[in-house]
Amino acid sequence: MKLADAAQVERRHFGLSTLSSRPVIKRLGLADYAPTYAAMRRFTDARGPTTPDELWVLEHPPVYTVGIAGRAEHFPRASAIPIERVDRGGQITYHGAGQAIVYALVDLARRGLTVRAMVALLEQAVIDTLAAHDVRAARRSGAPGVYVDGAKIAALGLRVRRGCCYHGVALNVNMDLAPFSAIDPCGYPGLEVTQTSALGIAAGTEEIGHALAERVVELIEK
Repeated sequence: MKLADAAQVERRHFGLSTLSSRPVIKRLGLADYAPTYAAMRRFTDARGPTTPDELWVLEHPPVYTVGIAGRAEHFPRASAIPIERVDRGGQITYHGAGQAIVYALVDLARRGLTVRAMVALLEQAVIDTLAAHDVRAARRSGAPGVYVDGAKIAALGLRVRRGCCYHGVALNVNMDLAPFSAIDPCGYPGLEVTQTSALGIAAGTEEIGHALAERVVELIEK
């Protein structure tokens, strides 16, 4: 899968769509983190009251991202993987190819959603997507994300500006999980992580990512 450069990311992300109540799903392939992050912020700053919501389905090359609450003691002990400090909530997590990411650029105020409700919606979308493959997943009190038998399979984080959110949810599908062992995932030392390929799900990253985005749309539209 070819890595999208900054210009491609901007072209793909920044055009406004025809007004519709249904969020627009955009498949962006493998895209570098920094320009995608910049595009999310630009989209949010430029959107108006009638701008359609968008869901961006993609993968990232290896990168650690650290939220606004990030503390150095959770960072990699030794790693050549770049670290990006960003404005979402939460601590440190890892992204890499083989992880299905859905960024949710949603006007929460227009849809009458609180931040907590949006977090719960994203978690439920993951739970439902896994249930479609006969895998039972659950939330954990006080630790946002989705877990299977105690192991974290999906991490999420949001930022809200002007009543609109961005960032989203990352579901582990078929990736190298080793970089998680160099950090305290989401700030939890020794937290076990897992992925769909280890749970007998044969569907690939693109298929899972699109199914997850479709489920997010269904829940938003309810």
